[in-house]
Amino acid sequence: MTDIATVSNVQTSLESLLRIEGAMAAALVDSGSGMLLGGVGSGLDLDVAAAGNTEVVRAKLRTAKALGLGDAIDDILITLTTQFHIIRPMAKTPEVFIYLVLDRERSNLAMARIKTKEVEAQLAL
Repeated sequence: MTDIATVSNVQTSLESLLRIEGAMAAALVDSGSGMLLGGVGSGLDLDVAAAGNTEVVRAKLRTAKALGLGDAIDDILITLTTQFHIIRPMAKTPEVFIYLVLDRERSNLAMARIKTKEVEAQLAL
């Protein structure tokens, strides 16, 4: 991902996620390596979040395979006391996922999921 246009597209996409009401941070993560490919926002260490959520994605993929499920993951939702975390593997590049952190009190989860899906569809890697 060294192409300048790609980096710009990633940054622009992540910044658009931050415009979602209640958004705190957004990232693009390579689940093959756990590496943060891009991140915006504040409130948490995105490098640590990238590595940790990579394990979540890997575990869910292993479980789906062991159960013989033929479905792809649309998104994974983690609800905390004060936050929502959305993990959305990219349909075209499933080893890469979008990670979005929302303030639970200020966000509309349904709208955030729709916007994340829209950004994922526009994101070119």
